Amino acid sequence: MGKIKSHKASAKRFTLTKSGKMKMNHMGRRHKTGLKASKRKRALRKSGYLSEATARNIKTIIPYA
Repeated sequence: MGKIKSHKASAKRFTLTKSGKMKMNHMGRRHKTGLKASKRKRALRKSGYLSEATARNIKTIIPYA
């Protein structure tokens, strides 16, 4: 049986941790940062985790993560 292709855009955005959670970076840090508060930008620096429902969908399109 052949290999399954990974969705490359998703593979660049999400990583799988050892515990099985999907890790992601927050959106909203590229431009228009002058309008956002420093506290908000600081909070967006930290990586976040996907919910279980969304992570299940992402795991199907990144089979070899």
